[in-house]
Amino acid sequence: MTTNKKSKQPLVFGLLGVIALALLGYGIGPGNWFGDSDSGSIEGAPVRRGPLRISVIESGNLKSKDSISLKSELEGQSTILYLIKEGSHVKAGELLCELDATKLVEQRVQQQITVRNSEAAWVKAKQNYEIQLSQNESDIAAAQRKSDFAGQDLQKYIEGDWPQKKKSGEEAILLAEEEVKRAEDKLEWSNKLEAKGFLTRTELEADKLSATSAGIKREQSRRALELLEQYDYPQQRKKLEADKLEADRGLDRAKLQAEARRVDAEAAMVTSSDKLGLEKERLAKLESQIQKARLLAPVDGMVVYAQQEGGRWGGSDPIQEGTVVRERQEIITLPSATTKMVAEVSLHESVLEQVQPGQRVTMTVDALPGRTFAGLVDFKSVLPDKNAWWANPNLRLYRTQIELDEADPALRPGMSASIEILVEELADAIYVPVQSVFLDKGKTVVFRSSATGWNKVPVKVGKHSAKWVQILEGVAEGETVLLAQPPGSTLEAALQAPAAAGPGAQPGARPAASGERGAERAGTGAR
Repeated sequence: MTTNKKSKQPLVFGLLGVIALALLGYGIGPGNWFGDSDSGSIEGAPVRRGPLRISVIESGNLKSKDSISLKSELEGQSTILYLIKEGSHVKAGELLCELDATKLVEQRVQQQITVRNSEAAWVKAKQNYEIQLSQNESDIAAAQRKSDFAGQDLQKYIEGDWPQKKKSGEEAILLAEEEVKRAEDKLEWSNKLEAKGFLTRTELEADKLSATSAGIKREQSRRALELLEQYDYPQQRKKLEADKLEADRGLDRAKLQAEARRVDAEAAMVTSSDKLGLEKERLAKLESQIQKARLLAPVDGMVVYAQQEGGRWGGSDPIQEGTVVRERQEIITLPSATTKMVAEVSLHESVLEQVQPGQRVTMTVDALPGRTFAGLVDFKSVLPDKNAWWANPNLRLYRTQIELDEADPALRPGMSASIEILVEELADAIYVPVQSVFLDKGKTVVFRSSATGWNKVPVKVGKHSAKWVQILEGVAEGETVLLAQPPGSTLEAALQAPAAAGPGAQPGARPAASGERGAERAGTGAR
């Protein structure tokens, strides 16, 4: 319950602020309630009946509906070095503003050096890749030749060398056997000749030695063949087969190593290429940033300065040479003189629900006295404008846009205007001045004048405008209500409420909405 009361308090403060301001503006002027010597006006005002126009009056500024906004596109913050005079009529392509890009120019020189180094590294990596491909081909070809030669050596031994060696061993055995046979025949004849005395003993012994020698050579030939078959052939064949297998493995290793070196060289080349592309993008970005430091007029038009939000003391610093601007901050707008104008208005939260898109609007411009312009409410913000919080953290203003019906060359951006938004036309209503309605213990009351003094009367309020409040119940037409609290009366926190609203309360603040809901909001807020 306490939370609801606090949330409704600004509405009550707005109502009481309007009462105080209306009392000063309406009652002090000539011919009004606090005029020169009219004692009846001092006592109060009559309860009236008749047509009542419910409207919201606010002030605003004009701007072009269709305008081109020129913003700072430099990253971070930059300083305005040159700025064309506001109000100047410019042609497309004309320089409007120049931002400080000194650091960017220095960075561009360094980046150009980096790009050249990256290009050299990329060329070197590309050449290394081509060299590696050629080296890989040579290494694989050498390993392939070694494998082929090992295979040929194995085949040559199996199909050529070994059969030849075996054949030679067999032939040697055959020759040795022939020698043995010939030596034995000769020895047999020698024995016969020696028995007959035709040979000497010495010659016979020589023939025996020859026969023995031939036998020994035959056995040697047989043993040599056996050694070839049992040892030399298996050993040599296994050696050649192992050489062939190792050569094949060397070929596989050469291919794998070649692929690994190729991948490394290719990765180095791709990395260098990507780095070069990245450095070129950075250089292109710097070039683009330097170009964006010069804001050129895209079309013909008139120069209008933007305002820097969040200035010192919560205000706004004007755009001028030497001003520091941030990225995406608006600097200049080029409004179109051939399109309709719109007015920007900040609505206080107390009148927010009364204003809806599509409502008709009447506008007067301070620079064009005597002229009236028509339009309608085009847009109403859902959330409050946070920029208003700088001046008053408790202030809630909602940005609203008014679109005029027709274009008028006399209207220019930046002109101040008074805007009346028509909420409702009541054909028959009972109403009293807003300063005659007070709050007492959560209820709206008036002080009704009588012949014997005054009475505090509860009333039910309805619609309201800046000056008048519709009364639904409580008083009748022709009765008189006081415009101020009479001496001796008591109202709970009523007199202190306007002061509590503080400097943040807006002159355009309005009372609560309508009916019992409006009275409930007002009473709860006063509490």
